[in-house]
Amino acid sequence: MDFAAEIENLKKEKNAVLLVHNYQIAEVQEVADFLGDSLGLARKAKESNSDLIVFAGVDFMAETAKILNPDKKVVITSQEACCPMAGMLSKQQLLDAKKAHPDAQVVLYVNSSGECKALADSCCTSANADKIVNAMDSKEVIFGPDRNLAHFVQKRTEKKIVTVPEDGYCYVHEVIELPALEVAVERHHNAKIIVHPECPPDVQKRADHIASTSGMVRLAKELPDKEFIIGTEVGMLHRLRKENPEKKFFPAFENAVCRQMKKTSLEDVYLSLKEERFEVNVRDEIRAGALKAINRMLELSV
Repeated sequence: MDFAAEIENLKKEKNAVLLVHNYQIAEVQEVADFLGDSLGLARKAKESNSDLIVFAGVDFMAETAKILNPDKKVVITSQEACCPMAGMLSKQQLLDAKKAHPDAQVVLYVNSSGECKALADSCCTSANADKIVNAMDSKEVIFGPDRNLAHFVQKRTEKKIVTVPEDGYCYVHEVIELPALEVAVERHHNAKIIVHPECPPDVQKRADHIASTSGMVRLAKELPDKEFIIGTEVGMLHRLRKENPEKKFFPAFENAVCRQMKKTSLEDVYLSLKEERFEVNVRDEIRAGALKAINRMLELSV
């Protein structure tokens, strides 16, 4: 079966939109209506006039799409695509942090659960985390769940960042260690280094640029350099190479693979459209608070 052709037919037939994250496999990226990072896809979800939203990403992304579109059917392409980092922050941990820091506002990375988002003043992504934190009224900001993104933000604000949990991280970016990066630099000594702010602090310090995946797309186009070492999930390289065929892109660490993102195949996308399986639902009491935090992020990101 030609899954790509069938997917296009089903999208038209069902007035469906396919939102695909940059870390998906190449074949899935190729059939996307919109390809992007968490912030870009959240915007597209909100703007969508489709009847069905199919999300090729991980759980919190599809949940965010549902929060923004309560009257539309949202399905995720794989039930097993659960973000480990999002699971590192619990509602109770956040409540404890709020109790310990009563004057602090809460900014949560979108890589978090809906019930945690419902307790936040605003969400953020890696593309806008420092901007969102600096827009808060409080001098102290509770931030989570990624400690490395918290480090990145702390370098760019005078506010005190309270990280919750203290040891939250993305296992994909955590394996991009400085020795691995140095090996890539030795092999490609003329390449500019661009890394994601979920990478460890010493890797961030070594980089020429720190950027979200959307920032990487922009920098790859704007910078005059012809070679780049990219410190993020390796699925990102497909898009960068496709959109910049005259330039070369190398992984900072070739084993930086998100197993959850890679659970979606082209056949899974087809079945999601055909059977509308793996529907995503959010309880009303969670949705109300989470929507406020997500909308605050979108407002501040304009």
